[in-house]
Amino acid sequence: MNEKILLVEDDPALGQSVHSFLTQESFQVQLVTTLAELKSCQLSDFDILILDWMLPDGQGIEYLKFLPTDIQRIPIIMLTARTELIDKVLGLELGANDYLTKPFEPRELIARIRVQLRMAKNKGTATAITEESNLIIATDIEVNLSEMKVTYKGEHITLTKMEYSLLKLFVENPKQVFSRDEILTKVWGYKYPTTRTVDTHILQLRNKFHSNYFETVHGIGYRFRAEPKVS
Repeated sequence: MNEKILLVEDDPALGQSVHSFLTQESFQVQLVTTLAELKSCQLSDFDILILDWMLPDGQGIEYLKFLPTDIQRIPIIMLTARTELIDKVLGLELGANDYLTKPFEPRELIARIRVQLRMAKNKGTATAITEESNLIIATDIEVNLSEMKVTYKGEHITLTKMEYSLLKLFVENPKQVFSRDEILTKVWGYKYPTTRTVDTHILQLRNKFHSNYFETVHGIGYRFRAEPKVS
């Protein structure tokens, strides 16, 4: 079965060009041109989202802010004419998996799409092996893996996509020390522009869980202190 791509691009010429190229590569592609059209689509029907930053009725980056964690399962590649590092960091921290600056070569987009699809497939395989019970309990933290929901002391905790992925990495590997580079690779999937984003996300988790679960290992990185049990 050919992978399905949701392409969001308001430039008619570029949108049709990318649509044609992806179709020639045997992908099934649906092209939409506005934020309103995007919101009417069911993301679970697609394998990957290619999202333009600037749209006529809003910004693609704003769309990421309101995506519930439980439907952020598909990879997202941002397309944008913005070249500043801060814009790239913002897009990735809000849940994008990759970022491509316009103008770009179609072959590079294809390569990035295939990398993201391969990583998503591998993650799915690993999950099937390690998440037999679908629930990890780490002291006061419960992570429901099948529903991607987290509770702390019985109360639901809202997490961004990256916060959830980072927490999942820690509770599945209690006491293991991860360097910042290892965290970037395992959570973001490739070399991120700066390791400061790891520190930022650790701080966010500490604030949300009001605890010292997330321990700094000086000179190395971080580890999760609690001893989870799977039930």
